[in-house]
Amino acid sequence: MDLADATFRATPNVSFEVVVIDDGSDDNTWQVLEQLARRYSFLRLARHRSRRGIADALRTGYLHARGHVLVFYPADLQFKPEDIPRLVAPILADEADMVTGFKEGKYEKALVSGIYNRLSRLLFDVKVKDLNSVKAYRREIMAGLPVRPDWHRYMVVIAAAQGFKVAEVPVPLYPRNAGRSKFATWHRIPIGVLDMLSVWFELTFGQKPLLLFGMLGATIFVVGVLAGLLALARLWIYDVGQRWVWTMLQTCLILGGVFGAAGLLGEQIAGQRAELRELRRRLDETDGPSSASTDDRLSR
Repeated sequence: MDLADATFRATPNVSFEVVVIDDGSDDNTWQVLEQLARRYSFLRLARHRSRRGIADALRTGYLHARGHVLVFYPADLQFKPEDIPRLVAPILADEADMVTGFKEGKYEKALVSGIYNRLSRLLFDVKVKDLNSVKAYRREIMAGLPVRPDWHRYMVVIAAAQGFKVAEVPVPLYPRNAGRSKFATWHRIPIGVLDMLSVWFELTFGQKPLLLFGMLGATIFVVGVLAGLLALARLWIYDVGQRWVWTMLQTCLILGGVFGAAGLLGEQIAGQRAELRELRRRLDETDGPSSASTDDRLSR
């Protein structure tokens, strides 16, 4: 907290607050935080009864923060608070809506991160080097982020898809003060790839599921009809029937109908989701910070 306090004092033209999330710690973390909160007026605390992960911690921090610019910073001090002003500067200057930090220094999960970043750039065409690092972003970006486990890793991708301007600045990476990484093992790669495909599907077809299921169903249905016409033609011309063609016809017609019905059902679900997002946005506007201005409040 001393480092954060020194950084905040060095930038008196911008007001800050620090929201610390105790994600179900089973040690004396909460007691230490309460002592620090009595010492530092900018410190705000929130607590989870059990471990819920980074995505839920970010959501809790967003709900407790009062600022219009939020900064995600891990508590292990691999990144120093002194770099926060450089992260938020493009946002305060209205040059970007989200700024992600490009890590400079020795990185213990560089291989896994490199694979993830290359696949993400290939799939989503987002022109930043490091998608999963410290970030500064406008409050409305968090408001529009789907509440899904591990989807915080795709905040940059989702923000870019929603039309927000994304920028990148280099940030030094320091040795971890405490704890150890949970994402440096090989088993995280298939999990990350599946999450990536899930995000891609959401961004590509989440708003219009009939575009996928309807076209797929229509294609299969047409293949079935053509197969049936071909079988009828062969039966009429050569007086020869082929059972596999009739089996294919029946299968295609059934699958085409199923995919078409799934697309229509998906459209209904997408409509309900859109209404829920709009309701959530209005609630956030009603219950959001009233005393903060876009230019002069920052939450970490």
